[in-house]
Amino acid sequence: MKRKIIKIDEEKCTGCGLCVPNCQEEAIKIIDGKAKLVSDVFCDGLGACLGECPEGALSIEDREAKPFDEKMVMENIARKKCEQTQGHGGKATPHGLGVINPATHGCPGSAHAIFERKSPVAASAVQANTQQSELTHWPIQFHLVNPAADFFRGKDVVLAADCIAYSLPDFHERFLKGKSLAIACPKLDEGQDVYREKIRKMADEAEINTLTVIMMEVPCCRGLLQIAQTALQSAKRKVPLKAVIVGTRGDVISEEWI
Repeated sequence: MKRKIIKIDEEKCTGCGLCVPNCQEEAIKIIDGKAKLVSDVFCDGLGACLGECPEGALSIEDREAKPFDEKMVMENIARKKCEQTQGHGGKATPHGLGVINPATHGCPGSAHAIFERKSPVAASAVQANTQQSELTHWPIQFHLVNPAADFFRGKDVVLAADCIAYSLPDFHERFLKGKSLAIACPKLDEGQDVYREKIRKMADEAEINTLTVIMMEVPCCRGLLQIAQTALQSAKRKVPLKAVIVGTRGDVISEEWI
């Protein structure tokens, strides 16, 4: 059948990934540095992704394509979520950590933990000469965290791009101290509709105090801020939002409340 469907101009596409979060059907992925239409049946042709492309690489065309299949879309999204939460699928874990129970999603890597931090005064002489981690909990990868976890309730939350901790030398002391952390990559992570819903729950259910989004200066990283803005706009509670942009050389380019 002939119908409206997304068209991607690969010559214009820079692989920034800004189109990906706006496709609720997850029809677009970044593959080999370019946006690709995963399957015709995943694209509804409405063009929700069009306005986010800074290069004008996206458009709508009329062409022969398989019909949009909402059932297949939902099955695909559900399958990915299941793969993300089940982890190792019930296999024995290394280093004597026991057996993962797929029925309870008991992956040791996603088990919640809250850390107690010693004050610098109480640290040993050796420890006093090293920088202390300000991480207060585990897990931190956004797909693994529970937005209603105690370490988010009423807290100032930092949502940082994956590259931040490797680029910003004083990240722990300057931005993480006294805050709760989640990390994500707006270009490579799948299921970003899940991220938006988790932020909404943090605002409405965990009643977080503030949200600070820290991202790199590269264009694809701006998608993290867009995810946060969209989520907070759908929340009932008003949560102050700060945007911090970090340069690839490790300097803070800008820091402002939005």
